[in-house]
Amino acid sequence: MTTIYRGAAVHDGTGAPPAHRDLVVVGGRIAPAGHTDPAARVVDVSGRDVIPGLIDCHTHVTLPHLDTLRLVNTPLSHRFLATGRTLARTLDLGVTTVRDAGGADAGIAMAVADGLVRGPRVRTAIAMISPTGGHADPWRLSGTEGRWLFPLYPGMPDPVADGPTGLRRVVRELVRAGADVIKVAVSGGISSPRDDPRHCQLRQDELTALVEEAGAAGLRVMAHAHGPAAITAAVRAGVASIEHGVFIDEEGIALMVEHGTFLVPTLTAARAFLTVAEAGAEAEPDLLLQAREAVSVHESNLRRAMEAGVRIAMGSDSGFSPHGRNLDELEALAQAGLDRAQVLRSATSAAAELLGAGHEIGTLRPGMRADFSIVRGDPLDFATLAGRVEAVHQDGVLVGGTEFNRFNRGNDNGNENTK
Repeated sequence: MTTIYRGAAVHDGTGAPPAHRDLVVVGGRIAPAGHTDPAARVVDVSGRDVIPGLIDCHTHVTLPHLDTLRLVNTPLSHRFLATGRTLARTLDLGVTTVRDAGGADAGIAMAVADGLVRGPRVRTAIAMISPTGGHADPWRLSGTEGRWLFPLYPGMPDPVADGPTGLRRVVRELVRAGADVIKVAVSGGISSPRDDPRHCQLRQDELTALVEEAGAAGLRVMAHAHGPAAITAAVRAGVASIEHGVFIDEEGIALMVEHGTFLVPTLTAARAFLTVAEAGAEAEPDLLLQAREAVSVHESNLRRAMEAGVRIAMGSDSGFSPHGRNLDELEALAQAGLDRAQVLRSATSAAAELLGAGHEIGTLRPGMRADFSIVRGDPLDFATLAGRVEAVHQDGVLVGGTEFNRFNRGNDNGNENTK
């Protein structure tokens, strides 16, 4: 079946200015604008803008919030059931693909692909690899034996490992479990106790072995790294992206430009952590100090990286930032100085390139999957964009947005907007 969307300003995802042209969809793919079919269904979208399906390169869809006391007293099954609502809310924002950075197993991705729940396509790291005492190790909360912020459950390997041999083993276990990407904590974290975000917690031989093992399975590596030493070590090892990069320095910036390494800044994450703490959630004083320091330098360091030519991909760190507020990251990038057309590109074609999916998603070119959203008003006004996404399409099928929910109330798998 051919569907022609007529009259809209089409943003193709490349950063080029929008063009008023027909968007033609045939069999779930974008067709050339001149494609003709006498039986085509014509949809008038005059006065609207069309943008590619957005890609969020850093999410935690199984992490409902950052109130750790509530989390450890919530049964794991509840968190999995709540994930359906999270996925639906994310899809309604126009986000049609996410890269989950830890927490979601292969079953979450399968549930979306099979239509059991409504949500963006999920590419998942399953778990974040960490050395003993590293960012993903100390999250077993004091006095709560067996309770983790990211609990281990069947299908999720224990991600704590040391040495080149240990790291190779856990990569292989994650591949066996169905990981689409490998994530590793190279530095400490802003929000994890008893480690320091400036410290590099893995040695070069360990990182090299990990990236090599991931590459042997055809997978890319995303590296949680805040401090300069961790960033440079990860880039030298060949990771695809640096996540956060709060304390990046000139050497790290130069190496990232040289290697073509992406930066996924997650500007809103530390800010959200402080907001949750100020609202009364339990947080250790040292962590609050770390978060405040991160917020104070992150934007200026990011600006220097952008000006030097480091490639940027959008990641909201949702779960650490609130679910349903993923698009706040777009406005944060614009406020940091990234041109608004390039901000949109960071969540479309640039994000698709980072995921190794630029041949399928991220742009509205002939042959690409028909992932797109119809938007009222200027899609580059990111501060209000979330409320103006009328219709979200995946593979040419209407799956979300305000118009979808208006006609499907009571029929949605886990969308809280219908309740």
